[in-house]
Amino acid sequence: MILGVCTIELYIPGANSLKDKRKVIKSIIQRIRNKYNVSICELYEQDIWRRAVLGISCISNDKNIIFKTFSGIEKFIEEGGELQISDLRTEIL
Repeated sequence: MILGVCTIELYIPGANSLKDKRKVIKSIIQRIRNKYNVSICELYEQDIWRRAVLGISCISNDKNIIFKTFSGIEKFIEEGGELQISDLRTEIL
């Protein structure tokens, strides 16, 4: 069993309040859960309007599947247009 952990720092240019930010973050979290079947939550920067940090975990028996999943999530976020990725870190345990 292989565990992959991904931390994604996001910039939310359209958020003018915490309410705007939470709406965008809740939406992206739910869409990622539904599409990729991973565990995901907001980790840090919860009180800052235009920044968010998401933690994502994935378990598989093949490292390549984990890397493909995280790559797909990165592409999914970038193509959405609402968010900009400022940093992305991946660990395999």
